[in-house]
Amino acid sequence: MGPSRSTAAVGLAALLMGAGLPAAAGEGPARAQGHDRAPGHGREQAVAAQDPVRFMTYNASLNRASPGQLQQDLATPGDAQARAVAEVVQRTAPDVLLLNEFDHDAAGRSAELFRTNYLEVPQRGQDPVHYPYVYTAPVNTGEPSGLDLNRDGVVGGPDDAWGFGLFPGQYGMVLYSKHPLDTDGIRTFRDFRWADMPGSRLPAEHYAPGHAEQLRLSSKSHWDVPVRIGSTTVHVLASHPTPPTFDGPEDRNGRRNADEIRFWADYVRGPAASSYVYDDEGVRGGLRPGERFVVMGDQNADPLDGDSWPGAIQQLLEHPRVQDPLPASAGGPEAAARQGGANLAHRSDPAHDTADFADDPAPGNLRADYVLPSRNLRVTGAGVFWPVPGEPGAELTGEHPFPTSDHRPVWVDVVPGGRR
Repeated sequence: MGPSRSTAAVGLAALLMGAGLPAAAGEGPARAQGHDRAPGHGREQAVAAQDPVRFMTYNASLNRASPGQLQQDLATPGDAQARAVAEVVQRTAPDVLLLNEFDHDAAGRSAELFRTNYLEVPQRGQDPVHYPYVYTAPVNTGEPSGLDLNRDGVVGGPDDAWGFGLFPGQYGMVLYSKHPLDTDGIRTFRDFRWADMPGSRLPAEHYAPGHAEQLRLSSKSHWDVPVRIGSTTVHVLASHPTPPTFDGPEDRNGRRNADEIRFWADYVRGPAASSYVYDDEGVRGGLRPGERFVVMGDQNADPLDGDSWPGAIQQLLEHPRVQDPLPASAGGPEAAARQGGANLAHRSDPAHDTADFADDPAPGNLRADYVLPSRNLRVTGAGVFWPVPGEPGAELTGEHPFPTSDHRPVWVDVVPGGRR
């Protein structure tokens, strides 16, 4: 969640890099790459049909207060936070990695600098990780709407952007992959209007006349990025819904959060539920039945605790096409018991917490980040990187001021061939 409050056409807005070569869909089936699962080891090897592939989401809090600052910080390999984030990635060694709260720039320079100056450089003895394929695209955060959305009589500023942000691209996203991306198949939904979702929770009466109809649903964006793993395609469904707070009695952010989550629930349910969906190219409809997918990202919604709209994340957790591997850690329960405060009244199991938030008075630690595979993928493992104090890597999580982020990485291992 961090400090956030809350595409153009793929061919123009997206950055796709392949270690100097295009990550093009027109290539023949590439030789998939994997790695040893031992912590700290990223040895790449050919992935057999039944080898697990690790999908991981991480709200890394690599956001800055001004445009260009992240790019400047990553231009050299000495940024302490970026080094710690990279070490976490090297210790967990994902094959497909989504980073939330990573400031977007039009040239994708920050994404490339983090890859070359941090991920590909050993951090404190860890093996480097190599991602030949990278995807990033514009987001709604900080993007001026031209409307007085907060009704203060002034047009402009973070509250009047399509998604809360001090500048365009703040709190963006980036996807790194060891496997080729089907670039022709990528779909983005940044421009989808909230009012176009049937039965939406949009509090139209809260906004000035004519404004509600123009609001975009995504506080950042929704991406469908097909990843080719051998002969199988797995759709990464990436998003970062707005936190369900920082609003008033109309609960506009809680409502928006719930509908941002609902978007993916409808998208994967089938033609009857997804017929209203349109992407930034104007193509309608959701994911075809039978396709394999993984919903990933900081969803800013705990099943039972916090300020979420009731049942918001259950729209995915209880979805007939989605499975919840229940990633867990030992550090989550230890932190909740030691920190006390709001955690003492929580109903959710702290083993599944992924975010270390303020404990007094609220909200306490929550489960906010998710990797949710489709039911036709076979899960072989899952976890949250949250070591208990004294264990290797515990210094990378810490407490305020956090050396990395107030969120913890969440990973799930799946066999892409899985089950149909």
